[in-house]
Amino acid sequence: MAARDEIIAFANELLDVQRFPEYAPAGLQVAGAAEVMKIACGVSSSRALFERAAAAGAQLLLVHHGLFWRNESPVIDKRQRGRLEVLFRSDITLAAYHLALDAHPEIGNNALLAAELGVERERQFGEVGQGGRLREPSTVDQLAARVADLVEREPLVFAEGPEVIERVAITSGGGGNDLIQAAQEGYDLFLTGEAEEPSLHIARELGIHFVAAGHYATERLGVQALAGRLADRFELDWEFIEVPNPV
Repeated sequence: MAARDEIIAFANELLDVQRFPEYAPAGLQVAGAAEVMKIACGVSSSRALFERAAAAGAQLLLVHHGLFWRNESPVIDKRQRGRLEVLFRSDITLAAYHLALDAHPEIGNNALLAAELGVERERQFGEVGQGGRLREPSTVDQLAARVADLVEREPLVFAEGPEVIERVAITSGGGGNDLIQAAQEGYDLFLTGEAEEPSLHIARELGIHFVAAGHYATERLGVQALAGRLADRFELDWEFIEVPNPV
């Protein structure tokens, strides 16, 4: 058992959340039980996730996408009320880590994607992404197959870059707008979650491969790594709860 507030403070410091001011609070979003025996984690806030975390016996739930977003009304509507009712009834604490979890150089979504794909980090790419060089040069078909194995779905691929891929830029989730920057910085392939409508022609005209592997699918790794790190630090059980999303 560990104190909720100590766990949250440790996570906030680990991820250096103050570096990434957002429209929604990083870290604690709903306060539940003061003591934690089990951590659950998932990608995005939803009533289904909250109900499954309660069934799993978790006192702390970590998510990448929290309850609050800048383009939504602050009114507690039917959707938010239903979610809060589950959290309150189950006495679950909700903590959300968005950009800070994308950007972390060890347990961030982009760092973990890079490591799994054999991309050796050279520097940060964009606001929260990673840029690096493949340990072994690859064709687009070979790399796309590795992406598919990693995210467990077939990615959208616009194969418009060089025959041999050496340098890769990664921005998980909704990072499609970073494609132009990736091309301008000389990357051979850009990996993200979602495509934008102009992505095909940008890739074709700038000569860069574009791979969109799913917003949800590219952001599964970080929250699991964070939960595992916290569980090890505070000697707790943890569980990843999969709530699949095709987007």
